[in-house]
Amino acid sequence: MNFEKLDPKPRADIPAKADPDRCPSHPGELIADLLEDTRHSKMAVAEMLGISRQQFHSVLAGRKPVTPDMAARLGKLFGNGPGLWLRMQANFDAWHAAREVDVSAIPTIQAA
Repeated sequence: MNFEKLDPKPRADIPAKADPDRCPSHPGELIADLLEDTRHSKMAVAEMLGISRQQFHSVLAGRKPVTPDMAARLGKLFGNGPGLWLRMQANFDAWHAAREVDVSAIPTIQAA
């Protein structure tokens, strides 16, 4: 293969599409990835966040959600603000709700 002819720039005319059947990542997965790059222990990070080690492990494992309070703490710790963490949690929750909540008896109404 001739790599000189490959265009290294992403194509703006091809929109990125998420696979609707793939569950979005829980924010805990991203936290775990970021921790690998920081060389801080989970216990040390829990202390920095001002939360218990158990609470932190529950978020990392995806057993507990990232609450607005936790999002503010994570946003400050990683320097990216709470919005990223809240959006990740909302996407994760919405994906599960769309598959687990029975809405078959609820009609769809149209605004006049």
